[in-house]
Amino acid sequence: MTLLCRDCFHVADTDSQTCPACGSGRVVAHPSLRDLSVAHIDCDAFFAAIEKRDNPDLKDKPVIVGGGERGVVLTCCYIARLYGVRSAMPMFQALKLCPQATVVKPSRNKYTEAAAIVRDKMEALTPLVQPVSIDEAYLDLSGTENVHRSLPAASLARLAAEIERDLQITVSIGLSSNKFLAKTASELDKPRGFAVIAPEEAEALLAPRPVGFLHGVGPKFAARLAQDGFETVGDIQQAELKALIGRYGETGMWLKQVAHGIDRRPVRTDEERKSVSAETTFRIDLSEPAALEDQLWKLCVKTADRAKAIGVVGSVITLKLKTADFKPLTRRVSLPEPTQIAQAIFRAARPLLEKETDGRKRYRLIGVGISELEDYRADASDLLDPLVAKRARAERASDAARAKFGKDAVITGRAARMADKDKS
Repeated sequence: MTLLCRDCFHVADTDSQTCPACGSGRVVAHPSLRDLSVAHIDCDAFFAAIEKRDNPDLKDKPVIVGGGERGVVLTCCYIARLYGVRSAMPMFQALKLCPQATVVKPSRNKYTEAAAIVRDKMEALTPLVQPVSIDEAYLDLSGTENVHRSLPAASLARLAAEIERDLQITVSIGLSSNKFLAKTASELDKPRGFAVIAPEEAEALLAPRPVGFLHGVGPKFAARLAQDGFETVGDIQQAELKALIGRYGETGMWLKQVAHGIDRRPVRTDEERKSVSAETTFRIDLSEPAALEDQLWKLCVKTADRAKAIGVVGSVITLKLKTADFKPLTRRVSLPEPTQIAQAIFRAARPLLEKETDGRKRYRLIGVGISELEDYRADASDLLDPLVAKRARAERASDAARAKFGKDAVITGRAARMADKDKS
C-alpha cells in the first residue's frame, strides 16, 4: 500500500494509517497511488467560500450566493446544503428550507481573480490543464514526476495546500487514469477531499450506485433508464452492448463504457470556449414572424455545424435580437440535456422568438448560440420527447451525406422553401 501524507507530503509504502514522518492521520492510501496521473480539481462551494473568506462573520453561518426572491441559487456553502439547499434552486424555495441563511449577491470580479490564481497554480504543475468551469479543471500530470521530483499525487496535495494557504479556500481532488473516473473520485470526498479510483476497481465501485451517479446522466435520462429497468450502474454493466445501442443509440455505447470506467477522452489544452453562436444583420428590417423564424433556422444550422466541428455541446440556448432602433434583446433557456443538434437548438429558441414577434416590431439583427459547453460524448435521450434521438440520428446522417456529396445533397423542407423564395 502506498501512503501519501497531505500535511507533510511524505510518500511511503506502508500499511500504517498515519504518516510515518509526521504522525498525521490526514493521509491518502492506495495501492495504485504511484501509477495514476489524471486529476479533477474542484473548488469547494467556490463563490460561497470566497464570500466567507472576505467576511469572517459568515464563517459558521449558512450562506447562499444568488439573486433576489425571484432569482436562483448560484451556489451555497456546505452548512446550507445540510438543509437541502442546492445550486439552481429557486431562491424562495431555498429560503423556505433555510430561512436563517445569509444571502449574498455575487461578486464576479472577486471570483474571477481567485480563479485566475488557482489556474496559474495548476499550470505551474503541468501544461495539460483543461478548465471545465470557473472553479474546476482536469489535469494530466503524466511525465511531471522528474520535473517536480514527486509523484503526481504528492504534487496535487501540495497544490491543494498552496491554494488553501494563499486563498483561504479549499479544493477537492479526484485522481485516476481518465477524466471520467477522476471526476467521479472528486465527488466522493467533499469538501477538502482527496479520493483515488484505479481503473481495475471502477466496476465494483460503480456497480451498486444509482444510474444518476454517472456524471453526464441527468435526472430525466436517469428516470428513463429506471423505467427501462436500469436502476443501478451494475444493471448497465450486465446489459448487452447491442441492446443498449438499439435502445439508446450512441448514448447506449457511452453508457456501457462509463459503467465499466472507460473514458478515452484526453485532457485538452484548447483555449476555453464559453459559447458557440451565429448571427446575421438584415439588409432590410424584418417584422414578419415567419421570415424571422426562417432566419433563426439558418442560424441554428450554422451554430450546430460549428459545435460539431469543435466537438462540444451546450445546455443553455440564447436568442439575440436587435430592434430597428438598435435596442438589444437577449433571451435564454436551459435544456435538460446539452446538445449540438440544429433541430434541438431551433425547438428551444423558437418559443423565445415567438414571444418577441407580433408582426409589428421590426428587427435588424438576429442571433442564436449555445453555452455552458461540455465535450460531446453522445446524443441525449429525452424522456418527454422520445423522438429526440431519432431526429439526432437523422441530422447526423444528413451531415454525413453533405460531407460526401456536397452541401445540397440533403436539404430540409424549410431550407428548400427558403431557397425558392430567394430565387423569386
